[in-house]
Amino acid sequence: MRIFTVLGILFYAVVLILIGMILIIFSVNLLQPQDINSLLAYIQYNIHSRIIVGLSGLLLIVISFSFAQLILGRFQRERTIAFTTASGEVTIALSAVEDLIKRLTSVIPEIKELRPDVIATKKGIIVDIRVVLKSEANIPDLTARLQEITMSKIQEILGLEEQIIIKIHIVKIISIHDTDRKRKESEKEESTIPFSGYGRA
Repeated sequence: MRIFTVLGILFYAVVLILIGMILIIFSVNLLQPQDINSLLAYIQYNIHSRIIVGLSGLLLIVISFSFAQLILGRFQRERTIAFTTASGEVTIALSAVEDLIKRLTSVIPEIKELRPDVIATKKGIIVDIRVVLKSEANIPDLTARLQEITMSKIQEILGLEEQIIIKIHIVKIISIHDTDRKRKESEKEESTIPFSGYGRA
């Protein structure tokens, strides 16, 4: 499968290089209009040339369609985890695993927000977690705890023995004062009586 991918990439690279060279030839006037007309007339009136051009076009369509199917099939496989039981094959959507990881926000109070991205590869499962922390969090301890909890949770729920790689990115650290201030502002807005600025007529 890897060979087909490499061949497909090389094929598209060669096609794009040829198109680029043709455009460059047109731009520097190396090809005259009469030369193009002669070439088109030769292809049109020569039966062997027409067959070669037609087969080349058909080959381009088949290769493009096969390569697109290969890429889409691989992408779909990478968005699911599959394993076989005694009764048959089971597939689990990676979005379900991501929802499972999101629930860890309630387990670890130092986390304000958690956005996981799970990818299944031949090496194992790669979990990329983007985290918004509260300012009182101890980052080394918290990240180690989050990695341990996430790994044990995935292994416990899915029962997989594959390698699980967990990467954590701290994208933002929110101050406690900012959180308290926003909460107080929202409470103040809720407690405000509607139409309080209007008096009786």
